[in-house]
Amino acid sequence: MTRAVLIAGIIVGAGCRSESASPTPPVPKAVVVWKTVGTWSGRGSRQTETFTSETGGFRVRWETKNPRRAGAGFLHVVFRSGDSGREIIDAVDERNVGADSDSTEVSAERPRWYYLTIESADVDWTVAVDERIDAHVTRR
Repeated sequence: MTRAVLIAGIIVGAGCRSESASPTPPVPKAVVVWKTVGTWSGRGSRQTETFTSETGGFRVRWETKNPRRAGAGFLHVVFRSGDSGREIIDAVDERNVGADSDSTEVSAERPRWYYLTIESADVDWTVAVDERIDAHVTRR
């Protein structure tokens, strides 16, 4: 009888064993990655060197400081075609600005060569441009 109980216990134990669940397939998740294209700073107006874009999507981060007179400064940032010089995106147009900062997302009709014209008065400025890259990561 002891042998029968032992065999029954083995059979019952084997039947209660949990099956391994099939692995869950990875789920792709859309993410946005920002790649810095360039950062420029100064006082007064400037034209940047040309840069290229593969996507045409950008984030422009800007900061103004050291106003000569409170609220009297301005900052105007325009993306221009690296080929023709024509205006592509009017990205930042801040009037009566003092010490301030902000960011904005803008996009162009297609990837191309660009440069910026930065017009400013009565403030020090820093302008950074990041290119938007849409990516997917896989997670379980």
